[in-house]
Amino acid sequence: MIHPILAYGDPILKLKASNISIDETDDLGPLIKDLWETMYNANGVGIAAPQIGISKAIFVADFSFFKEEENFKEEELINMQQVFINPKIISETGNDFNYPEGCLSIPNISENVIRKEKLKINFLDKNLEPQQMICSGIIARVIQHEFDHLKGILFTDKLSYKKRKSLKQELNLISSGDIEVKYKMSFFKK
Repeated sequence: MIHPILAYGDPILKLKASNISIDETDDLGPLIKDLWETMYNANGVGIAAPQIGISKAIFVADFSFFKEEENFKEEELINMQQVFINPKIISETGNDFNYPEGCLSIPNISENVIRKEKLKINFLDKNLEPQQMICSGIIARVIQHEFDHLKGILFTDKLSYKKRKSLKQELNLISSGDIEVKYKMSFFKK
C-alpha cells in the first residue's frame, strides 16, 4: 500500500523512533512492502518508517540508483535493495563529504550537507539476520540520511543557521501544504 509521506512540520518526523521488538517482527512483511511501494511511487532512493507516520526503527534504501557514481563499490553491499531494522551506526570516519541532499518529506529543496565519507553500521535485514555493512561515498550518505530520520533529525537540521533562515519561507510553504508534489503527502494541521 502506498502511504502519504509526512511533510516537513509534522511532529512525528522529530521523534526518536523506537526499536522493533521481537514480538513485532511477525508484522514486518507488510510494513516493508509498504515502505518500498511508497518510496518507489515518490521516486525516492530511501525512506524511513517515520516518514509514513510509523515511529519505528526501520528504513529501506535502493542503492542501484548510484551505479554510475565514482564511489560506488557494489562489492561493499550485501544487497542493492536493503532493509535496515534496528540499525546502529558503529563508526563514521574519513574526510568530510559535502554533497547535495533532498528528502521526500521536504520536496523541492536540495542543499549541500556535510557528512563523513565512511560508515560502519550494524542492523537486522529483512530476514531478521544480523548484518554489518561498511561503505563509503553516496551509499554511506543515503544510510546516514535515513538513519537520521530514526533519530528525529532532518537534513535541514544539519544546515547552518543562516541557510535554514534563508529556507524558512519555502519550509513554511511545505509545512502548510502550499506546494505541488507528484506523490501523496500528509500535511500536519496545527
